[in-house]
Amino acid sequence: MSITLPETGFVRLPQVLQIIPVCKAAWWKGIVEGRYPKGVKLAPRTTAWRVEDIRALIDRLSNEGGA
Repeated sequence: MSITLPETGFVRLPQVLQIIPVCKAAWWKGIVEGRYPKGVKLAPRTTAWRVEDIRALIDRLSNEGGA
């Protein structure tokens, strides 16, 4: 899989789920449980995640051995 993240900025959930192979429900549950980073509300119905937080999650998951 060759999904590239921008150097900085934000990514929306569809991009995140291409990188972290979980369903939406599992992603949101993981946020509540503290496994995944919280998003940033950009508008009432728009949430995005800092690229830096997603990169840190990828590093952590690769060190743990899975999602």
